[in-house]
Amino acid sequence: MFEQTFKNIDDVLRKEAGCTTELDYTEQTSWMLFLKYLDDLEEERAIAAELVGKPYAFIIDKTHHWSRWAAPKKSDGRFDHDAALTGDDLIDYVNDTLFPYLKGFKQRASSSDTIEYKIGEIFSEIKNKFQSGYSLRDALELLDQLHFRSQKEKHELSHLYESKIKNMGNAGRNGGEYYTPRPLIRAMIQVTKPTIGESIYDGACGSAGFLCESHDYLRHGKDSELSTTQLHTLQTATFYGKEKKSLAYVIAIMNLILHGVSAPNVLHTNTLAENLAEVQEKDRYDIILANPPFGGKERKEIQQNFPIKTGETAFLFLQHFIKYLKAGGRAAVVIKNTFLSNSDNASKALRQDLLESCNLYTVLDCPGGTFLGAGVKTVVLFFEKGAPTRKIWYYQLDPGRNMGKTNPLNDDDLKEFVSLQASYADTEKSWIVDGEEIDKNSFDLSVKNPNKAEEAPLREPREILAEISALDVESAKVLDGIRGML
Repeated sequence: MFEQTFKNIDDVLRKEAGCTTELDYTEQTSWMLFLKYLDDLEEERAIAAELVGKPYAFIIDKTHHWSRWAAPKKSDGRFDHDAALTGDDLIDYVNDTLFPYLKGFKQRASSSDTIEYKIGEIFSEIKNKFQSGYSLRDALELLDQLHFRSQKEKHELSHLYESKIKNMGNAGRNGGEYYTPRPLIRAMIQVTKPTIGESIYDGACGSAGFLCESHDYLRHGKDSELSTTQLHTLQTATFYGKEKKSLAYVIAIMNLILHGVSAPNVLHTNTLAENLAEVQEKDRYDIILANPPFGGKERKEIQQNFPIKTGETAFLFLQHFIKYLKAGGRAAVVIKNTFLSNSDNASKALRQDLLESCNLYTVLDCPGGTFLGAGVKTVVLFFEKGAPTRKIWYYQLDPGRNMGKTNPLNDDDLKEFVSLQASYADTEKSWIVDGEEIDKNSFDLSVKNPNKAEEAPLREPREILAEISALDVESAKVLDGIRGML
């Protein structure tokens, strides 16, 4: 039922002049979904309080309850069309009254880790793009059919929301910016092995895929029977993220909520604006999982926050992650494969810093097409902070097919990698490089598989032309012989 409801909402959005892309569809669904979730959460809390004879103070005041403006009901539970705002009245109420009220929570909240602050932050960043109050009315009535009351309902909605994020990521040129393939994320988590009590951080969290998958790994994994204390730790002191872009920030909040984190510790900020010289021990994390944006260029004033000056966004993020990792902490970071061999000074200095301050123990070489909508080849760096690199285990991922929208990466593709990584096995696809063998001038970390037969080198053009000439001469002789026989 939920799946059909999502499809119907998309159909409404496609007809709406203010919404033209998958990004718009996800954005507009997100703010309505958030308010419906909030309404169900408040109703649940109010009933729980009533059962023990305690009063409940609603976060959203009565005037702005979902049941007042979005989905008024008659006494028999049927939708009350006479009481429901629609047309220009609905658009005016949402734009001029509701959104300003919700935005004000940011100033009224006691701290940034409360749901009140998240409400204010979200509605400071997002805009209602509906131009027709009739389309908005249709969308609201459809959304009212969704419920967050049971764990099963939340689980189903989280899967549907993930599908929307995936479609949004695939729709644009920069697909990887919004969507990291979940099988790759799960493999990174399985190798890094976070445990409850460790803090997990993504400073470029996008739609919060790494944090959501980490939550599922810890909440529903082998040790899913968690104590009340462990569940509280999971909710309040485990997942941390930062995101610069407004749309991605809103989606990250909604995605974490749907995965079971009710007040996500995600900040809307430019991570790279932080000066690394000011990072203290209390700021550091046990686990870092990330796919930072690459190809971007940062301004000179941002570069001043880093010991290794470079405009490449991904290289600045890698410095940030190394600095923010606790001693003994583990990280898995996606980066463009050219990082391994670039000969510019910044790349060499960054590789040196990584090898000397961390134990880079695994490099996963991903095939082209791993990231849908992004044609670049990537690697995943797995490292531990606090000791220099001794040996690096490389693995070349080869699913045996061309990757693309119709053949995306799946969990089975990565099973062998996860299995072999546990013992650093030497196979046709995997090998070990001793840290002592790495060139101390270039610090080149290129993927060079010694277990694979080298392909024959390409011939020089003059060799090819000489062979063509020789074949032409031979052909002429054959033809002359045929003519002599006629």
